[in-house]
Amino acid sequence: MRANFHALKSNHVIFFCSLVVLCMMNIASAFAANSQAPSFTQGLGKTTNEGLFDCGPRARISRMGTITAEDGSEWVVPGENHFDSAPKAADLYNECNGNTHASLEEVDPASVPVFDAGGEEEFVMYLFADNYFELYVNGTLLAVDPVPFTPFNSNLVRFKARRPMTVAVKMIDWEENLGLGSEHNRGADYHPGDGGLVAHIQDAKGKTVALTDSSWKAQTFYIAPLQVRNCLTVKGQMRDSSRCAVTSVRDGSEFSAAHWAIPPQWMSADFDDSIWPYATTFSNKTVGVDNKRAYTNFTTIFDSQNADAQFIWSSNLVLDNVVLLRKTIE
Repeated sequence: MRANFHALKSNHVIFFCSLVVLCMMNIASAFAANSQAPSFTQGLGKTTNEGLFDCGPRARISRMGTITAEDGSEWVVPGENHFDSAPKAADLYNECNGNTHASLEEVDPASVPVFDAGGEEEFVMYLFADNYFELYVNGTLLAVDPVPFTPFNSNLVRFKARRPMTVAVKMIDWEENLGLGSEHNRGADYHPGDGGLVAHIQDAKGKTVALTDSSWKAQTFYIAPLQVRNCLTVKGQMRDSSRCAVTSVRDGSEFSAAHWAIPPQWMSADFDDSIWPYATTFSNKTVGVDNKRAYTNFTTIFDSQNADAQFIWSSNLVLDNVVLLRKTIE
């Protein structure tokens, strides 16, 4: 009897220990899945495209390239995009197309084609993006920014969709020094530029449906330039570069960059963004739009008292160069 009792007790202990080990393995697996170490690259990438778009001598050239990480992975810089194949968003203000509207009153939204995201309710989204955006609704790519780099422009997109709808925006802060998140500016050859998105979505009656604010989700997938790598903190889905320098230098050709793979279905309605950080908001002054007519000519839609959209990005406006933004609208 006592032997049977000890055997039964031993079996219970073994079973309990097995459960503990299994739980620990599951927790470790979940942590590993949610806390991805970046791939690091160093130096300049190789140019593969001398420019996606030509807007004359005053515009920055939207070059594309690739760079190989120390772990052998290859990355497209500044980021993979659909500029060549996707429809272009209509213009609010676009010097390259000669559409330099002085105000929203000069724009005729009815002349803009309506994209189909699956549904019958009609919406219009007004955007000012620094620099480049790709707009998805319920997983469907609707339109992309017609100007990848500069001059600065602003856009509107009309579409039909069904609520609840998930609006997903891929943002790329373009770069001249491929793979190093920097450009020629302010007397320096390696100046880390900044990003930012402001948007206002209305229904067919002109009622505000959504504004960019801190309720959006935002995650970065390319951080550069990193003057030193240990300034970067990665914990779970937090990719924090707040301790990293953002100073301009004459020679940053040996700086590093951190890259993460973008989930294939990140834009779909059923993608789980619950573990992503919330977007950080930034003032107009911080983003530097007070002298950008593509923005200031349309403050009635972006910056009105009753519908004040905020500039959003991931936590670092300067160093985070590829940022995914999501918002589900009921």
